[in-house]
Amino acid sequence: MPGVILTSETQIAEAAAELAAREAVFAQALQTLGSLPLRRVDDGFLALRDSIVGQQVSVASARAIRTRLDTAGFALQDAVAAANDEALRACGLSRQKIRYLSALAQARLDYAALREMPNEAVIATLVELPGIGRWTAEMYLMFALGRADVFAPDDLALAEAARMLFDLPDRPRPKPFAAMAELWAPWRAVAARLLWAYYAQTKRREGVG
Repeated sequence: MPGVILTSETQIAEAAAELAAREAVFAQALQTLGSLPLRRVDDGFLALRDSIVGQQVSVASARAIRTRLDTAGFALQDAVAAANDEALRACGLSRQKIRYLSALAQARLDYAALREMPNEAVIATLVELPGIGRWTAEMYLMFALGRADVFAPDDLALAEAARMLFDLPDRPRPKPFAAMAELWAPWRAVAARLLWAYYAQTKRREGVG
């Protein structure tokens, strides 16, 4: 079963308040962060296409490539599946990402079925495709499917935010970080939003980004 689905910022705020009642440092952070964003996107091919496009490039570069893909008609799965490499390369994609996007389009995933699958089953399905690792699958679960109890312990920004917020000597490694996050169930995706927001706020204060 998919569990709780996050659909509104009101729901996010209620979950954040519950987390703050459990963790004093979360309560302190929320006083300066204010409301947390929902950050939902539509599920389906386009969400995964955009995740692949955004890998290892700047936000601005990813935005420009997505715009060129959309203008060329490559917002649709069937169009990407039928496209030749030259047409996709003209949109700014690397050879590797052309392979990833072509494989994604040709896989013709049953996106409606993913909505009903447990988190680990969704991850197992997605990571079978080239270019989609566990982190990308976790982002799809959080932001395309809106799952409330998903975390990404390999995410460096989350780990760095946890180090700062909880005054840890080092960034937590993925396995102990995942264990730490279990205390925030069933709202781990809300805890992730809080940590990302805290990380962004801290970097702005430091004049980074």
